[in-house]
Amino acid sequence: MSEPRPDSVRLALPREAPELAALQRRVWAAELGERADAVLGQLDLDTMTEAWQLSITRPPLASYRVLVAVAANDGQEPDRVVGMATTMPSDDPDATQGVDGLVGEFLIDPLARGRGHGSRLLNACVDTLRADGFGLATWWVNSTDDDLRGFLTGSGWAADGSHREIGTEDESVRIKQVRLHSDISGGPADAAETGSPAAD
Repeated sequence: MSEPRPDSVRLALPREAPELAALQRRVWAAELGERADAVLGQLDLDTMTEAWQLSITRPPLASYRVLVAVAANDGQEPDRVVGMATTMPSDDPDATQGVDGLVGEFLIDPLARGRGHGSRLLNACVDTLRADGFGLATWWVNSTDDDLRGFLTGSGWAADGSHREIGTEDESVRIKQVRLHSDISGGPADAAETGSPAAD
């Protein structure tokens, strides 16, 4: 009998694009509440799948990465994608080129939270940004997402005073965000051992 494989984080595979799109919709539906219909109504599953397929196979930038957190199965079934994240150079107006990196999407399946996937994915994001030569990691967090913000501040991230507002093209949904940052120029990533269940 083969030994069970541990849960892990790796680069996304092209064939996993449908899983990423479905995961993104599940998380958005859970986190946006009554605003979810307005957002998801403008994005169908096929379009989102195609976008992730292109992001994986033809990334817009050389240092654009799509990472997935996977829950290992017993060897009889494929590993299950339970989280995903993107890393890339920061395109903020005040970013220092070649120094400031960005964690873009960071999603953990609501049914898989509280099992350490968030901590592993966070560590992998920081390690990936550092390997790509960045010394500062930045992250835009929804201003109302206290769970994620608490998870990050417990892992050494801090707000830098910057804020912005994003939303749908028709402006029916507006979301305020604050920016957090972390100096990653030192040693390996060291995420909090116990993060918020909603993020971890």
